[in-house]
This record gives sequence, C-alpha cells and structure tokens, in this order.
Amino acid sequence: MPTAPQNTDELYQALQENDRRPYGRTRTVTAEELVDAAEQFDEPRPLVHALLELQEAYTYGSEPRKSPVVFARLLNLFDEQPDVFDDRLRHLLFWRFKWVGHALRQLPEVPLTGLRQWLTEMRDRYEKADLGLQPYYGQAYQLAAHLGEGTTLAYELWASRTRTQLSDCEACEICERALYHLMEGDDERALSVWEPVLAGKESCQEEPARSVSYALLSLLRTGRTDRARELHLAGYRGCRRNPSMSQEVGRHLEFCALTGNEARGLELLAENRIMFDEVDSPLDQLGFLTGAEVLLQRVESLGHGELPAAGYAGRTWTVADLRAEVRRRADDLAARFDARNGTTAHADRRRVRLNRAPLVDALELTLRARALDDVAPAAAVPVTVPTSRTAAAVPDELPELIIHARALDEQGHPDAQACWARLRTLVAARDYTHPDDPAVGPLVRLRADLLAEEASRAGDKDEFTDAADLQEEAAALYDDAGEAGLAAVARACALLATAEKDVADAPAENAAQGTDAPAEDVAKGIDATDPQVAAKDIDATDPKVAALTAAHTSMVRLHEETPGLTPSEEARLLRLRATALGLRLQTSRSAEHAAPVQAEIDKLLAFATEHDIAVQVSGALLLRTSTHALSGDLPTAVTEIDALLDRLKTDGPAWHLPRTLGLRGRLQLALHDAQAAHADLAEGLRLAAEWPADAMDTARLHGDLAEAVMHLGRPDEALRHLTRSAELELRRGSRTDAYCTYSNAAQLSLDLGRVEDCIALLDSLLAEPDVAAGDVDDRLVAQLRLTRARALHAGEDLKAATAEFVDLAAESAGWDDDPGSHAMIAAETAVLLGESGEFDRAREVADQALAAHARAPRYEHLSNSLRELARLQAQQQGRNGLDNARAFLTDAGRIADEARAAEHETHGRSLDTALAYEHGRVAAYAGEYEDALIALDKALALLGEPNRDDDAGEWAECIRLAGAVEGLYLERPAPALTRLEAAIARLTALGHKEEAEALTSLATRLRDE
Repeated sequence: MPTAPQNTDELYQALQENDRRPYGRTRTVTAEELVDAAEQFDEPRPLVHALLELQEAYTYGSEPRKSPVVFARLLNLFDEQPDVFDDRLRHLLFWRFKWVGHALRQLPEVPLTGLRQWLTEMRDRYEKADLGLQPYYGQAYQLAAHLGEGTTLAYELWASRTRTQLSDCEACEICERALYHLMEGDDERALSVWEPVLAGKESCQEEPARSVSYALLSLLRTGRTDRARELHLAGYRGCRRNPSMSQEVGRHLEFCALTGNEARGLELLAENRIMFDEVDSPLDQLGFLTGAEVLLQRVESLGHGELPAAGYAGRTWTVADLRAEVRRRADDLAARFDARNGTTAHADRRRVRLNRAPLVDALELTLRARALDDVAPAAAVPVTVPTSRTAAAVPDELPELIIHARALDEQGHPDAQACWARLRTLVAARDYTHPDDPAVGPLVRLRADLLAEEASRAGDKDEFTDAADLQEEAAALYDDAGEAGLAAVARACALLATAEKDVADAPAENAAQGTDAPAEDVAKGIDATDPQVAAKDIDATDPKVAALTAAHTSMVRLHEETPGLTPSEEARLLRLRATALGLRLQTSRSAEHAAPVQAEIDKLLAFATEHDIAVQVSGALLLRTSTHALSGDLPTAVTEIDALLDRLKTDGPAWHLPRTLGLRGRLQLALHDAQAAHADLAEGLRLAAEWPADAMDTARLHGDLAEAVMHLGRPDEALRHLTRSAELELRRGSRTDAYCTYSNAAQLSLDLGRVEDCIALLDSLLAEPDVAAGDVDDRLVAQLRLTRARALHAGEDLKAATAEFVDLAAESAGWDDDPGSHAMIAAETAVLLGESGEFDRAREVADQALAAHARAPRYEHLSNSLRELARLQAQQQGRNGLDNARAFLTDAGRIADEARAAEHETHGRSLDTALAYEHGRVAAYAGEYEDALIALDKALALLGEPNRDDDAGEWAECIRLAGAVEGLYLERPAPALTRLEAAIARLTALGHKEEAEALTSLATRLRDE
C-alpha cells in the first residue's frame, strides 16, 4: 500500500480497491495494513469493516490459523459495542461462525474438544440471537464427515431442516449433500443431486469448481466420459493457482493420472507449484499432496521416475524423489489428523485414492494429446530421431556404420538420420577410437560429416545462422581431410543458408510479396500452389532477391573453381544452384526469373540422368513441377507431377512419394478440388508413416490435410490435423512454427465454439518454459494471449478477459512498428471495459486506439468498437450516459468520413449505415425516441430495399427496431403497423421467411395492445 489512508473515506476506498484484488499474499498483506490504519481512527465501524476484509483474505488465501484470531476480535467488538453492527454487519458476523468452524477443522493441532466447544458456542449464540439452527447442524454434519463417524445421523439432522438466511448457499449445500451420497458409494444419486451445480444453475465463490473436482471420477465410473472431459477443462480453470482451492487442484491431478493423461498432470502440477509452499492449511495440504501422489505414483509405475517434476522450492526434483517426499509429508499429516480425531478416516481415504486403478485407458482431455515421452527434457534426449514403423537397421561394427551412413546420406535416404545419431553418440564418448581403415578415412572427415548433418537439421528448423556457421566449420574440416568436393558442397550450403537468413530478416514491407521458405521448400513445392500470392513482381534490387541472386552467383563460381568433383558432389551443387533460383522465383514471382530456374533444372536433370542418380532425378522433376506452379501454370504442374509419381512408383526412391503426393495435394487445393487433395494428402500421410517423421515432413502433411478437410466442411477433423502438425513441429524443434500452428488451432477451436478447449490449449502453450522465459517472439506470444483473452470473453469470464486485454493494450502501446495492431487491441479492450461498466477507463483506452489508428488506419475495427461502446453506455446508463455515448458515435462518424475519403471498401454494410443504425439504438436506450426514429429511417434509406439474393437480416432488424420505437414507445401503432406489414410482404415475397417472422411477432403485439 503506497500511503496509509488519512481519513475514513480513504480507508473505505482502499478497502473497495483491495476487494477487487485476487486472493493471495498481496491482498492479504494490504488487508493487514488497512487494519493497522483503521485502528488509528476513533470510530469502531471502520475497524469492523477492515477486520472483516482481513478475515476474508485469510479464509480464501488458505491461512486458517489466522482467521479465528481475527474473528475473535470481531466477536469482542460485537459484545462490547453491538450498536456498531448494523443489520448487514450483524449478518456477516453470524455467517462467519461457519468460517471459523471450517478453519478449526483444518488444523490438527486444535483438539477435538476445541472443535466441539466451538460448535456449542455457535449454537448458543444463534439461540440467543433467535436464529434458526440449520447452519449449526450443517457445521455439525461437516465435523462428523471430517471425523468419519456418526455421519448418517448428523446428515439427517441437517438435511431435514429448513434453510435459513444464514444457511450456506444453495450450491455449497448441494455439494455437501452430493458428497454424502458419494461417501455412501452411490455415484448416480450423487450426480443427480449435483446436476444444478454442474449445469451452472447454482454457483458461488467456490462453486461449481469444488463440486466439479469431486464429480469427475463419478462421471467416469458411470460412463459419462465426455461430460467428465468437459467439466475437467472448465473446473480446473476455476481453481488453478488458487491456494485456497488446492484440494480441488489435487483431485484434477488425480483425474489426469486415472485417465491416461499423466503428461498433462505433470504440466498442471508445474503450473500449481506454489501450492507446495503457499498453502498454510494442513487439511488442504493433505488433499493436494494426496492427489499429487496419485499422479507421481502413476508416472513412476510407467517407468518415468527420472522425469523432472515441479515440487518444493529450493531444489530440483525427479518424479521418484518428489513422490517419496510427498508421501512422507502426506502420511504425517493424515496421522496427525487421525490422532486428533481418534479415527483412521484420513489414512483410510488416502489409501483408497492411492490404490485406485486407472478408470479408462486413455481419455483425450485437451487438443494437446501428449505422452510422457513428449515431456522428457531436451538435454536428456539430444539425438533422438522419430522412428519408422520398422526401425532402421544400424550396423554394429563402426567401420560399416560410417560407410553405411555416408552411402545413405548420398542417396538422401531417411534412415541416414539413425546412423548419424548413433555415430554422434559414439564419437562424443571419451573412449572413442577412430578405426584405422582407408575406406573410412580420417576422424576429421567424420567430424565434418557430423557437422554437415547437424547443419542440415538446423536449416530444416529455419535456424539459418547456425546452419551457415556449421557448414563453414564442416567445409574447413573437409579441406583438412583433403575432400575438396565435399568442402565445396558445404560452402554452397552455407551460401544458401546465409541468403535464407537475409530473406527472413528482410524488411516487413516486402513480406507480402514473397515468402520466407527454407532451402528445400521449393523442392517440396511449399507456397508454389498459390500463384496469386503476389500480384506484383518484386524489383530485382529488393534485398531478398538480391541475396538469392548473389548466393547463386557465388555457387556457380564455386562450382566452376572446384576440380575433381565426383558425380554425386556435382549433382548436389547443381541442385543447390537450382534451389537458390527457385527460391528467388518464389520470392519475386517475377516471370523473368522463371526461365533461369528451368535452365538450372534442365542441367541438373540431364546430369543426374546421365549418371543414374535417382534421388537427384526425382528432385529435379519436383523442382520443375514447383517452378510451373510458381509461374501460374498449374495444369502443366499437375501433368509433370503425375509423371513423377508414376516414375517414383516404378523406379523410386520410395521415400520421395509422400513429399510428392503432398505437393500434388496442394496443387489440387489450388485448383479448388479439395476431395482430390484430401485423397493425395491422406495417401502421402499413410506412406510417410513408413519413414522417420522429420524426413517426410509429416507435420506439413497434417497441416495441408487440415486445409483440405476445412474445404470439405469437416472443421473438427481439421482441428485434429492442426494439433497433430503442431506437436510434430514441436518435437522436431521447430518451436516457432509449432506455436504458429497451435495459434491457428486455438482460433479454429474458438470459432467452433469449443471455448474450454481453446483456453486449455493456450494455457498449456503459455506455460511452456521457453514462452514463460521470454525466449519466444513477443508478437507471437501476444497473439496467443489475445486469442485466449477472446476465448475467456466468449466463455463469459469478463473479469479475466478484461484483465488480459488491459495488459495486452499496455504492452502493444510500445509497438512503434505496428500501431495498427495496437489500435485493434486497444479498441477491443475499451469494449470490454465498457461491458464492465468502467466507461472512464474505456474512454481513455479508446482514445489510445484512435491515436494509433491515426498512424495505421483500421477503419472497420475502430468503427465497430466505438459504436459498441456507445450502445453499451446508453444501454447501461440511459439518458445519463447519452452525451458520452454520442461522443463515441461522433468519433465513429469521423472514421466513416476518413474511410470514405480513402475509398476503403467495407465488408458488408457501409460504416455510414451502421452508424445511422447505432444512432437509432443509442437514442432509443436513452428515451429520445423521435431522434431514434429519424436515425433508423436514415439507416433504412442507406441500406436500400433488399432483394432475393441479399442477406435481409440487417434490413429486417432495422425495420423491427423502427417499428418498436414508433409503435410501442411513441405510441403510434398505425404507422408502425403500416411499416411492418409492407416489410413483411416484401420479405415473404423474396423468400426471407425467417426474417419476416420477427416482424410478424411485433405486428401481432401491436395489434393486441
């Protein structure tokens, strides 16, 4: 707290501000400071308010030891000065007897006699105040349930009584009744009782999150797996990172362990690591630790005890070590509670949870379906290679292994990866001895081979700087080994990687005219299937084009100056030359760059054919197909690729089939034949399964299949392909590509109305270590957060959505190179602030959006947001908010003028039409009905009469509102009916029956009245 309140008004304001903070240490510390401040004033009532706020902070901040102490002060004040407590404060005081009972049960050091004495105190106080005893019997039942004895009688004494004003809320009582039936082993009855809470009809501070966490296993046992999945996602979000709901988090961890989602469980455990150290309630600790132990026990039983796990602060933990520590602490806590209670209930309950077998083999909970192997730290598996259905045969003898790896690499065979991986491990060993074999060559040659292979993998992940550096190192070692040809190939690869880095780093204004594809992408046909990507040629002086031209020139010179090349080395140099020019064509889309590519491809094809180098023949034909596509000649590209597929099926290499089918699928997409595209891509994916995923670019096949099935109207299938593509990209180390694909998946899931799936996916991504550490591009992370904020809004979590939007607006204000994005984010933020009723803040943020819009116009986005703000303010404040609402509309009018002057083409109705309609709605909300009718008539004139092909919805809505204003509020039903009947007749004649129904309903109402 910056400064202590100087008077009671400042104190009350500070209490209100603290009440808006989330529960946790910041809120609790501030509440403590406010009690100190309140004690300085002579008035006792401010102190009562401050103590009530402090007790609430302790209760929901999971500090049960301190809550009863604060309540004792409140009770003393009530006994000494009862007149200080008005009806509201008196109600709060008696309500919180239950809080104290709950707090005392959580502390094993409080003797059982103390618990019973408190219940007696509560009963005596309630009777003296002439209050109903149902809340007392509720507390007595909860103590019985805690002890594990006498529950049936205690339940009947409570549940049979009529509720009072001091009874727990409906949602909490529903949960207690359901838990009783659950304890009796009746899942069906428990779920039936729970239904109003699980369906969202009853809720409170802790509900439905608490009930959901208990109901999950019952839902599984009764076969309601889809409902369990849905409620897990929504319920977990309601308790994550909340120390006062640590038991609920523990049950979600247990749910993950029992549904084959151990990897997600470890992820959630890491997200809630604070609960190991910040949960002060022993009972809550016991519940959380038991759930965590169920998860850790399951992971260890699956053979992953050495995986890292998030645990107590101060050291690193493995799953096995953390499980042992958690078991020790949880056993101790259970023993302490049972010793206090004189029962074995808590040890027995722990034993049941820990002995429970998985309830389903595998339940897909989120869009990131990951296994425990996927969460292994990268350092532990530095050379793992995705394996094919039949693992590659790797020779045992070292000389054979080296020779075999080189032979496979020369062929471009995918199994070379497994050989290089094995060699990398062997050479890194301290006791490595290089074979003295002329066929193998010196160690320096092998080290060069390994560097070149590592460079190739770096290039595949768009790590162009690393790729270029590694190729240069390899070239130097090849020189030392006397391999001039291989050194030339490595240097040519370095030239290409450097050019690709220049292309990737080129100024953004050129980005729309080309693509930043990696070296092999032209051969794979990436982006080759959309000849309309760039309508204008890029000038030859463009830095991207210049970089690729320079790289090609240097390659030609290097090729000409290197004597004694083997056929394989010469073919590789020709391939790199053609690739450089292919990338230049892909970047520029200039017709003049097509012929040079074809010339290089012809040289490569002729040379490879002459020397019978099958992999380069196939590569040349694929490059030629891509070049035709890049040039806009899709029919020729299809003819070429059909011939190539026939050749590959008869002559091989077989591992080129998936890539070629992938390109054919993309060509079919460009030709708008989604069904044919799907067939090619699905076949490519099937064949790719026979080879390592990295070599086949399986991730790209999944991504293209997502596009194909979207065109076929199967968005849920597209979502599965997108998430699979992203996870494969993540596994191969292409993290930026993976996050971009996941971003698309999140947006699609939001578009499909799968809000909780979207939020869970984004929460998982934002918790990734590199994202949390700030190592991922900040704009990409901002996009993930923006989609999450929109999903929170769609999920009706306005508070969380607004907080995220406010943070994003503040962050994007510093994007001097992208004011347009800030304008859109700030505009959306202003709308959410308006929905929250914070119109002063909304106005400030809207002004920021307008300032950014002045630098980078976003006409429709700003106009839409300003109109919505006007509607919200008029709707919430009526006539009192009219002037400010109309100020928003004035700004929107200025934007409409700017858009018209700039000849901006809008999507759908014009900004002027939308503005006139909004003037009508705002005036109607404020009771200015004549003004509303004038504005709506103007909107109708701008819209014009609908015809058969139009979407008549907007016109019909405008008619409906005008009719309501004129007939209901201005009480002129005759002209209103004339308007409505004419519109109904026109809409009916045009076949717009649905739109006519709303007008018919209004007309009937007007006639009846």
